[in-house]
Amino acid sequence: MNRRHFLVAGGGLALTAAPAGAQLLDVLTAPKTLIDRAIEARSMGDIAKDNEIVLKVNKVMAEVKSIKASTEIYEQRLLLTGMFDDKAAYDKFEKGVKAVPEVKKLYWHVAMLTKEEQEKRKAELAAWNDVLAMETKAKGRLIGTAGVADVNFRVTGDAFRTLYIIGRARSQGEADKAIARLKEGEGVKKVVSYIDVRA
Repeated sequence: MNRRHFLVAGGGLALTAAPAGAQLLDVLTAPKTLIDRAIEARSMGDIAKDNEIVLKVNKVMAEVKSIKASTEIYEQRLLLTGMFDDKAAYDKFEKGVKAVPEVKKLYWHVAMLTKEEQEKRKAELAAWNDVLAMETKAKGRLIGTAGVADVNFRVTGDAFRTLYIIGRARSQGEADKAIARLKEGEGVKKVVSYIDVRA
């Protein structure tokens, strides 16, 4: 799994465990994931390139030490979400990510909001655990949708209650169906799609 969650607590950086629902989903879907690899629309070499990029991005995250961020990647197209409250750290992170080689396309959805701005917008911002729960439920909806090869899609969210989907659909109908299922989630305000349609 390419997804990494970082959460700062007391000035330190820690890799946070997924909530219980996400852990259960991983256990329940593990056999399905192994089976689906046979139909995933890309090679093991392509998957390995993605993993190398994510490791480099995670290193940049660790160096910054002040971020809640998520990475999703498909075919070297990198999608980042997260939020900073420190402009210097935000700039350092952005510069570091843009320097990672072999990224074909960067979808940057990392927000910069000071603590004061976050406090003012508290009513519209979801807590980190709520974002993770929203993502877990969204992934579950894709898994249960006939005609959607969920293994070819990656989903992430942000504090603005937006879900992002990246991957590859075998038809426009499949892409439309996947997007529609994400929109059905409780609390989802918007869905942004970076799905390529290729047979």
